Amino acid sequence: MTKRNKELSLEQREELLRALKARFEKNMNRHKDLEWAKVQAKLEANTEKLWSLNEMEITGGEPDVVSHDKKTGEYIFYDCSAESPKGRRSVCYDREAMESRKKHKPENNAIHMAADMGIELLTEEQYRELQKLGNFDTKTSSWVKTPANIRKHGGAIFCDHRYDTVFVYHNGAESYYAARGFRGSLRV
Repeated sequence: MTKRNKELSLEQREELLRALKARFEKNMNRHKDLEWAKVQAKLEANTEKLWSLNEMEITGGEPDVVSHDKKTGEYIFYDCSAESPKGRRSVCYDREAMESRKKHKPENNAIHMAADMGIELLTEEQYRELQKLGNFDTKTSSWVKTPANIRKHGGAIFCDHRYDTVFVYHNGAESYYAARGFRGSLRV
């Protein structure tokens, strides 16, 4: 993980909280029966998680609360941008895949970027849950956490939403495309 200052200024925190609150209130179907005041209190008590949400925001993810884990008390955020976040596209799956390319290496990879941001790639199951909240990735696609048995053979999986259906595909992990990025999740 890259060493960076993971503190937001007061102004950055306030701006992020305003954006998150507005998105929360605009999309109540994503988090029925949850109260913003409780979410905000949890966020204010976890400044490193707030930093991660800001990273999600500035890369175009439009993070929003999609669930609440009653056992742990954590709120679960997913990237809810209509298309795969713009600031996280044109990346291959992981560092191993990136280093295996002989020519035209991408600038980054999904696994490293997510770790650097303090988030996790969505799993296929989480991606399918997200699609129940709206139509996402109708023009783009997103890498999802790839099972080890697929990755050991050089592959990785990604998903998109076409024809009212979630499709799961495979590609060589070293591939990257302008319309493929990744979506993340964060527990706060």
